[in-house]
Amino acid sequence: MEMEKIEQLRRLIAESKKIVFFGGAGVSTESNIPDFRSENGLYQARQQYGYSPEEMLSHHFYLENTETFFDYYKNNLIYQEAKPNPAHYALAKLEAEGKLLAVITQNIDGLHQLAGSKKVYELHGSVLRNYCTGCGRFYDLEAVLPLIQKVPYCPNCDQVIKPDVVLYEEPLQEEVVAGAIAAIMQADLLIIGGTSLAVYPAAGFIQYFRGQHLVLINKSATQYDQKAELVIRDAIGEVFAEVMKK
Repeated sequence: MEMEKIEQLRRLIAESKKIVFFGGAGVSTESNIPDFRSENGLYQARQQYGYSPEEMLSHHFYLENTETFFDYYKNNLIYQEAKPNPAHYALAKLEAEGKLLAVITQNIDGLHQLAGSKKVYELHGSVLRNYCTGCGRFYDLEAVLPLIQKVPYCPNCDQVIKPDVVLYEEPLQEEVVAGAIAAIMQADLLIIGGTSLAVYPAAGFIQYFRGQHLVLINKSATQYDQKAELVIRDAIGEVFAEVMKK
């Protein structure tokens, strides 16, 4: 780990008053939640189901192959044992100190809230929330999990209970998008972590940043590296653990 860069990030955080964090799958992989878009995830999905993860997590697949959708969803997107890592806790602490405006996440695991973050824009929804496509009744994960043996049906009206996650081919929720963009436009420091910025439209949000300091923390290169003031190629949990020591 490059300690000079860690010190630079620590200084930027200390000097900033309106920090926004934009995070992707790399934040969750450090909590032992596999990235289904990885080569390994792609291989396993094709071996077991004969489809890519993107295909199985699409709106049309959900409608046409509902039982297979839920089998894949249950086995690959729900990780009840996952716990927040140092990145989650650091961001919650910065918010509690009044320095962090919001967390914007592409993840659906709810770990930011579990760590204590209050203002979280979940671009792709959350596995913790589920709703009946018939009567609209909401179910938390504990209530719906026993029903996902095959297809979960609402005891109230016998219609399918759908996870409150944004599938491929579905639009992002307007109010979440508006809140995320507004936060980015206010930020004086935007920290992007654990994402290659390859998934749109979420990755396009970065263009709304008007602040002075852009920081990228990711194990691999991104298309925005040249635009960043600081690029750290390391595990984001380890970076934040080091940054928060002082």
